[in-house]
Amino acid sequence: MSTPSNNSSALGYFKWAFIVTALGLLLGAWLGWQSTGTLGGMATAFFICAVLAVLEISLSFDNAIVNANKLKDMTPVWQHRFLTWGIVIAVFGMRIVFPLLIVVIAADIGPIDALILAAREPAEYARIMNEAHLPIAAFGGTFLMMVGLTYFFNHEKEVHWISFIEKHMARSATIKGIEIAFVLALILVFSNFLDGEEATTFVYSAIYGLLTFLAVEVLGGLLDASQKTMTEAAKGGLGAFIYLEVLDASFSFDGVIGAFALTQNLFVIAIGLGIGAMYVRSMTIMLVDKGTLAEYRYLEHGAFYAILILSVIMYFQTLVHIPEVITGLGGAGLIGISLWSSIRYNRKEREEEQARAQEAIAENI
Repeated sequence: MSTPSNNSSALGYFKWAFIVTALGLLLGAWLGWQSTGTLGGMATAFFICAVLAVLEISLSFDNAIVNANKLKDMTPVWQHRFLTWGIVIAVFGMRIVFPLLIVVIAADIGPIDALILAAREPAEYARIMNEAHLPIAAFGGTFLMMVGLTYFFNHEKEVHWISFIEKHMARSATIKGIEIAFVLALILVFSNFLDGEEATTFVYSAIYGLLTFLAVEVLGGLLDASQKTMTEAAKGGLGAFIYLEVLDASFSFDGVIGAFALTQNLFVIAIGLGIGAMYVRSMTIMLVDKGTLAEYRYLEHGAFYAILILSVIMYFQTLVHIPEVITGLGGAGLIGISLWSSIRYNRKEREEEQARAQEAIAENI
């Protein structure tokens, strides 16, 4: 899969996404016809695929920005590997294999039986998936919370968007393990609102999410350090790739589970979310190529705030149902505000530069 050059128009970056959208919607309509034999069923499947794609895009604005932040420091070789192999893992692994594995473990059946269950008894398949929501939300919420907190608890961070919060967090980063302590405290607070076995499941799943984050960080550091000793050009290689894959998986949990509220057909879900994943890939490439993160200084901050909010929402979803549209709009809204703040900052900087230039001209006259 080729990537557009730096001079490509914005639409050029979405060429493959448009192609996949057309093919996916046609395939979704065909599945609707095959399963119902009616035009109404075909139109319904077509519509659900489109809605799921929009849902995935709205939930993944922050994912694209965080991916771009990591990708800009990776070598071209590893960038290409993530944007090719990574998208296969994201679409096939997270949207098809992951839901099947949940049913395999929860129902204690084989992978083939899980696939047959998805095709022949979608209602039972959806029930098993929904019952697995609590541990998934606890695991994914904890991982994403650590991703967000690690960004803000960084004593080397100099650019601050919401200064009165971020400056304190940056200064507090000198306290070793403060973000881990914060997450552990939050896990204990939320577990108190759950009863018996649910509380135990929540705590264990959240701890596994925390350990996974720490393991990925350690493994990534070791892998990239070993590559760096071989060649300086290998910086940002396999370790960064693994980190991005686990991060993408964590972002996908909410969308995959939420999709069952719209349809119980695994294959329609895979098509809709797969279309959305292609747009995330295209947005990521565009952000890296055009240097958008450098041009809009607070855009990255908005993405990480959105990640923190998503992680807290995933925790709350273990207690009450929160519609996915709220999650998506909340994240997109924060990113939009950060973009607006960046544009205002850039405009102010240009005005100050012009004023200084005019003053220098006046002094020389």
